[in-house]
Amino acid sequence: MSLAVVVALAGLSACSTASGSSGADKTTKSAGADSGKGGVKLRVVAAENFWGSIAQQLGGDHADVKSVIDNPDADPHDYEPTAADGRTVASAQYTIVNGIGYDAWADKLLSANPGSGRTDLKVGDLVGLKPGGNPHRWYSPDDVHKVVEKITSDYKKLDPADATYFDAQQKRYEGQALAPYNKLVADIKAKYANTPIGASESIVTPLAEGLGLKMLTPESFLDAISEGSDPTAKDKSAIDQQIKDKQIKVYVYNSQNSTPDVAAQVKEAKAQGIPVATVTETLTPAGASFQDWQVRQLTGIEQALAQATGKK
Repeated sequence: MSLAVVVALAGLSACSTASGSSGADKTTKSAGADSGKGGVKLRVVAAENFWGSIAQQLGGDHADVKSVIDNPDADPHDYEPTAADGRTVASAQYTIVNGIGYDAWADKLLSANPGSGRTDLKVGDLVGLKPGGNPHRWYSPDDVHKVVEKITSDYKKLDPADATYFDAQQKRYEGQALAPYNKLVADIKAKYANTPIGASESIVTPLAEGLGLKMLTPESFLDAISEGSDPTAKDKSAIDQQIKDKQIKVYVYNSQNSTPDVAAQVKEAKAQGIPVATVTETLTPAGASFQDWQVRQLTGIEQALAQATGKK
């Protein structure tokens, strides 16, 4: 497939992070993967590295996982696939795409590069969401666990001889690697449930729901920033008032998508003494594991909530 053909497949509305280079020729790092019995590895391609990190750790020595988006500066919304991405997908046995309108370029890439007997996982279909729903499912703790279970199940179907190995990988990942993540989610929910917060965009919404926090920012504003469109004056005024009156206890923003409106809100929140926490769209720093990335962000949110509420 020529580069021109592959690039022509891409194109969707963007967040404001800059487009970066493809990671399709790089294997996602395995954090804590156990050694298997050897032999041929499953060839796995993930559209984004947050799913790729999980897939590699579940696959261990029996999977070679490549993430197309593995650069913190790349925007998964409007990424333009390369010829190398097309070749990688064409040779994959298993692919993981987020779906829900988040990475439409990946669907087109799969269609243009059919693989014999390939199994495709679309996270949106797994969790029952269609385009128009909130696509940021890697920020939903419940959905993360659903994806872990599904990937393991699919690995076992693709490589039944190593089913016991994949079961062990899942048990280790859920019980050990994700243990700090699971604990933080449970602790924050237990201590700070219903605490009102504000946010810069809809990426924070699934996490707020998973943590039991009360999102006060208008959904229309959150969606506008996520989709790269201009928020209404009415929404901006409402948020300004929430910050001025300290109706929100904590403000959470995506540091990879800080528009002038968001930057102004962050500045005003800090001026009002409202703690500010950050999240990012994709793994940061590059090469971080899913759980280390999430634990670092959850720790920041927990500290901001503790500061705001006085609850330790």
